Amino acid sequence: MSRWIQRPTDWGFWLVAGLCLLPSVNSPMALMFGLVLATIGWIPQGISVSALAKTLLGWAIIGLGFGIHLEQAIAVTIDSIGIVVTTIFGTLLVGTLLARWLKVERVTGHLIASGTAICGGSAIAAVAPAINANDDQTSVALATVFVLNSIALFIFPVIGHWFELSQQQFGVWAAIAIHDTSSVVGAAGAYGDQALATATTVKLARALWIIPVALLSALLFRSQGKGLAIPQFIVLYVAAMVVAWLFPAGEAIYQGIFQISKQVMVLCLFLIGAGITLPKLRQAGSQPLLLGVLLWLVISSSSLAYLLL
Repeated sequence: MSRWIQRPTDWGFWLVAGLCLLPSVNSPMALMFGLVLATIGWIPQGISVSALAKTLLGWAIIGLGFGIHLEQAIAVTIDSIGIVVTTIFGTLLVGTLLARWLKVERVTGHLIASGTAICGGSAIAAVAPAINANDDQTSVALATVFVLNSIALFIFPVIGHWFELSQQQFGVWAAIAIHDTSSVVGAAGAYGDQALATATTVKLARALWIIPVALLSALLFRSQGKGLAIPQFIVLYVAAMVVAWLFPAGEAIYQGIFQISKQVMVLCLFLIGAGITLPKLRQAGSQPLLLGVLLWLVISSSSLAYLLL
């Protein structure tokens, strides 16, 4: 039997995964399916579900690039540059102060702040080697981010409708206040296609700040440079937008790829949910999780207030 299916329960896991590709299954539903299967132990042992999610996520985001018009991407990036820069460095500063107040270990606190400031797990993965973080510190930061990402998927669209945010407003807010790109896309996709386009563009523009933040982190922690894990899907996402701009005759094909990529993103959220286990939640502990929550409340409320003014 293949490494994909080693136990009878593995059939159930992949059946639910297949259902997540149906248009009737949305992002919050997929995430909940993954959490339930992780809780009852229906996770395949022969493969790395998190690695599969990461790979599919990259391809899905690249596919979304075919549905983004280049002129719109440039306009959104220019319009949001001020709030992006302010919130990134503001989050890092506030995160440092809160970590000291809560007596959270310095490296762990910085990883949580970096993940909150830029793009969750990708930022943590890039910053961790730059500051010589060990596996335990990185795991605690990742677990904290995963918990908050799960909450954001459910509550952000509700809050957006409560404040009657426009599609563009919600897209910018989601890109700033939600950690991982997958959760940003999931929440924005539930809000609307225009919100999804805006959120994806702003979030990936924000993700470009991984490079300077990782370099700054290495300097602050006096770490030797070891090379930075910059997600390659950022470059390919931009390339997809350029291809769609240079060859507009393929618009029908591009929209098809865009729609398929949206549903693959739902599958990714199912796989991410399947990786959130009780041991990971226990490992996060109370103080790092409290830091993540407080920092998240600061960045989400301040950016929302800015957009409403």
